[in-house]
Amino acid sequence: MNQHKIKIQGIRLYAYHGCMEEEGAIGQEYEVNVNFTLNFEEAAATDDLTKTVDYVVVYNTVKEQMDIRSKLIETVAKRIYDKLKSAFPFTTKIEVEVVKFGPPVRGILGSAAVVYTAD
Repeated sequence: MNQHKIKIQGIRLYAYHGCMEEEGAIGQEYEVNVNFTLNFEEAAATDDLTKTVDYVVVYNTVKEQMDIRSKLIETVAKRIYDKLKSAFPFTTKIEVEVVKFGPPVRGILGSAAVVYTAD
């Protein structure tokens, strides 16, 4: 069975995640990247969007879940994964990466990221 990849990269959103009270008040920019593994031979042959991953659904799902405040980006990544797996059950693998820029530490840290995936 053929396996193909669809990568939806660079979804930039402003959100309010973090353990510190200030993070919930001030917020910051995040990036979400989602990779799908699936067989899209039928979609490619028939030009049928219902047989593949719809980018609009992915974006709206990510935005909806990023709008729900959480202390941990791990929690956000899992929620995004669960919703996308439900929307696209024909995928064989989904990988959700949530990147937090400039997390509040006493030092220089460009970003922290988590990747959630399950087969």
